[in-house]
Amino acid sequence: MENTDVFLGLHDFLERMRQPAAADFVKAIKSFIVSFSNNVPDPERDSAVVQEFLTNMEAAFRVHPLWAGCSEEEFESAGEGLEKYVMTKLFSRVFASHPDDVKLDDQLSEKMALVQQFIRPENLDIKPTFQNETSWLLAQKELQKINMYKAPRDKLVCILNCCKVISNLLLNASIASNENLPGADEFLPVLIYVTLKANPPQLHSNLLYIQRFRGQSRLVAETAYFFTNILSAESFISNIDAKAISIDEAEFEKNMETARALLSGLSTDLHDQPNLNDQITGPNSGSKKLTFADQITKVPSLPDLENKGATMLLKEDPVSQVFQEYPYLFAQVGDLTVSDVEDLLNNYKQLVFKYACLSKGLGVPPALLPSSNLQHTQSKDAETMVESECSEPIKPADKSEKSSGSTKSSSDGVFLLEEESFESKLPQDVAVAPQHGGNIEPTQ
Repeated sequence: MENTDVFLGLHDFLERMRQPAAADFVKAIKSFIVSFSNNVPDPERDSAVVQEFLTNMEAAFRVHPLWAGCSEEEFESAGEGLEKYVMTKLFSRVFASHPDDVKLDDQLSEKMALVQQFIRPENLDIKPTFQNETSWLLAQKELQKINMYKAPRDKLVCILNCCKVISNLLLNASIASNENLPGADEFLPVLIYVTLKANPPQLHSNLLYIQRFRGQSRLVAETAYFFTNILSAESFISNIDAKAISIDEAEFEKNMETARALLSGLSTDLHDQPNLNDQITGPNSGSKKLTFADQITKVPSLPDLENKGATMLLKEDPVSQVFQEYPYLFAQVGDLTVSDVEDLLNNYKQLVFKYACLSKGLGVPPALLPSSNLQHTQSKDAETMVESECSEPIKPADKSEKSSGSTKSSSDGVFLLEEESFESKLPQDVAVAPQHGGNIEPTQ
């Protein structure tokens, strides 16, 4: 199915849940969420209990009059809607619920932050033909979105989008250079490199969450292939050492220590050292190869980068051309219409995400704007709607969120599941290399 089909399927599922005939289903779902939330976390048991509940509910859908005469696609959509709703409600209870998972997240993130400072494609035996770091940024961006969603399918889509970008780029590169079609030996090293550079948040916990709570019948075919590869990438990165990336042990350790110093704000100042180019081209230098530690320089702060960028912008002629992709920058209040709200909101989210990532990468806190009373009220109201819980940027460790959610009841005891704006909440597929790519649909 395309994303539009997924949206229509979710809408249909929610509409059926509003019917009086669905009262027993609604009560069962609500009862399960409440009782599950009161249990002590046990990842393996939790996974088995949730999988069993979802399987039994989907089987009940198939013999219920509400779904009489439905196609297989409609049954699949009902299962997707059920999984999305239940796991959104249970997210804060089951995600990274074990201290060991949290510890492994931190260790993995730290290792990626260090290794990404000096690793090169050649270290992973990626052929020059397939090296395309600029375009790999698209894949990194998709992987970095994984914590913006709560439902297992939505998180999985971020991974599949990343893998599709890589797969399409490799395919196009092989065609352009008359190389053999790329296989796993070409794909996995690039995925490892992209993952290292992206350093997606809580990668270990996100992969465990998908393994435990994504419907097993839906982890098949291409979806299973790509997910297996990201698991392999995580395993490789967790155990990465000098031998794994084909460099000398002493150089690896030196690079790691230099990276630690860099990330701690203790990077070496080379102003008083001899010019590196002189060291390379001197009569006795031969063909000396510089290591990462030799090349390290002081990282500019966020304000430094902002000031540098502002100076460069002022020299642009004309400056307005730089801002062509930001259509609202020069707009007045009277120019805006209601239909502009969605674009403005999406632009705002992208801006905040990029700025926060830049600030985090440089180790400085982003500037925070005070929230208005209206925003606070709206965020509280949003807790009653499943779609807001499914897709807004979130902090998974925030235990203040009500795992059972608040619901509304009709006269027959059926609580309403709101569906407004579901389509805009779904992870968006990436269009890369259109001659060979296309929309990505992880639902099997």
